[in-house]
Amino acid sequence: MKQLPITFLYQFDHTDDYSRPQIMQEFAANGAKYLVLTDMLLAKMLSERIFAAKLREEMSAAGLEFKDAHAMFGKFLDLNCPVPEARGEMIARHKLALYMIASMGVNTITIHTGNDTVYPEYSLDHQIDCLKKSLDELLPLAEELGIVICIENIWFKINTPEKLLAVKKRFPTDALGFCYDAGHANLMDKGRFNTESNPCKVWQDVTPAWDDHILEKMLPHVVNCHIHDNNGVTDQHRNIGCGNINWDHIVPLLLSAPRLQVIQSEVLPIHANTAIRDICSKFFKTFAQ
Repeated sequence: MKQLPITFLYQFDHTDDYSRPQIMQEFAANGAKYLVLTDMLLAKMLSERIFAAKLREEMSAAGLEFKDAHAMFGKFLDLNCPVPEARGEMIARHKLALYMIASMGVNTITIHTGNDTVYPEYSLDHQIDCLKKSLDELLPLAEELGIVICIENIWFKINTPEKLLAVKKRFPTDALGFCYDAGHANLMDKGRFNTESNPCKVWQDVTPAWDDHILEKMLPHVVNCHIHDNNGVTDQHRNIGCGNINWDHIVPLLLSAPRLQVIQSEVLPIHANTAIRDICSKFFKTFAQ
C-alpha cells in the first residue's frame, strides 16, 4: 500500500497555552508525527506575531511537524466572496497565510471555494467568477512559495466535482489541486435518502446533484484529503468506521491518486467525543502504517 504522511487535526481553539502542548504530546505518544496547521491556529498567528515562534517550539518539543494547512474560512473569507469592499481584505489575509505556512515548512493548504447560499443576492455564476478572480491573485504567490492551494468538494452548488473541474481547467498550474473530503462526498451520495440531509436543505429549489463517483472524478487532481465519517445526513466528522462510508472502496482508490501528498484526519476529537488514541489507532490501521 502507498505510504503517505498522516496528519491529525485538533480543535486547538478549545485549548490555551498550558493545555495545547499537552495535546501535542498526547498525539506524539500515540504515534503521530504530523499535525494540521488549522484555520484557528493561522488566525492566531495573524493576530499575534509571537505565536508562530511559540507554536514551533511546542511542536518541536513534542517531536511533531506541521505537514498541511487549512485556511481561514467563512463569510467574507472564502474565495467566492462577491462583496466588493471585502474582497481586498480577503485576498490580503490569504496571501499573508501563504507566507506564514511557508515559514512553517508547509506546502499544501486547503482553501474553501465558499458556499453559494451565504450570498443569496449574488448569482452562482457571479460567485464562480469571483472564485476565479481570487485564484488569479493567489496562485502566482503560491507558485513562488512552492505551495499547492487545494479546493474541496462540499455539498453546495458551487463546489460539486464538476464545478471544481471547471475551475481547474481554467488554471492548469500544479499550484492548484483538490482536497477530497470523504465526509462531504458521502453526504452528496447517501443524503438523497433523507430530506433532512445537509444537501437537501441547501439545494432547496432543485434536486441536489447526487453523485456516487465524486472521488473518481476528482482523482487526477487530488493533492490533499479530509478523512472522516458520518451517517450520510449531517457533517459529523466522526472517526473512520463510525458512519456508513465504504472505506474498502475509498481507501485503495484514494491512494491511487497520482498527486496525493498527505492523508489528513479531519475527525474532530471534541465534537465527535473521540479519544486521540482511538483516532490515531484507526488511521494507522486503515492506511497500513
